[in-house]
Amino acid sequence: MVNKVTWQKAGRVTEPGRYMFRYGWLTITAEDLAIWQQFPDASFTLVALPSAPDAPEEFHLGAFEIPAKPTVDEL
Repeated sequence: MVNKVTWQKAGRVTEPGRYMFRYGWLTITAEDLAIWQQFPDASFTLVALPSAPDAPEEFHLGAFEIPAKPTVDEL
């Protein structure tokens, strides 16, 4: 199962950093934010990083998708 993260689910953060997210920590880079600022509806693949067994999970953002805008025929 691939988990996707939107800017809204990440709390619409405005600065790069490490944020508490669900069951662990999510690191968001300036590059990730630049994509969300240009494409607010983009969703990123959530990637788990290796961590110690008793430590909170660590995540970062992977590949992203930009939703297609509906065409006139789809409206």
